[in-house]
Amino acid sequence: MMICFDMDGTIADLYGVEGWLNDLENENTRPYREARPLLNLSLLARYLNKIQRMGHSICVISWLSKSGTSDYNAEVAEVKREWLAKHLPSVAWDAINIVPYGTPKSLFGTDILFDDEERNRKEWQGTAYDVQNIIEVLKGLL
Repeated sequence: MMICFDMDGTIADLYGVEGWLNDLENENTRPYREARPLLNLSLLARYLNKIQRMGHSICVISWLSKSGTSDYNAEVAEVKREWLAKHLPSVAWDAINIVPYGTPKSLFGTDILFDDEERNRKEWQGTAYDVQNIIEVLKGLL
């Protein structure tokens, strides 16, 4: 089984960073770097590591900025990887997919997705959850 996570608005509070939209429109990666975690990440890491030990895979599927240049998108991808390494250092992701905005996330998995965006959950081919009960859902998988 593959368990996938969106980043922005799901585990990282990009939209809580003051001036995030203006920064993105001006190709500034600050909001991606400064986004705070949206849940207890040490608890999340514990569950993810247990799930992996059970033989399941974990991944990130996150979109790039809606209208970024290729250089900016490369910077965004790097900053997102750095955010994951900083905030979830004990997690060895099976895959980190940082893809162009609007790419169907179902291209990268079909089992479980956690995503704040309803259209991504509807498009997903497997079971998709919003961000309200991530820890409880993971606990139920153990």
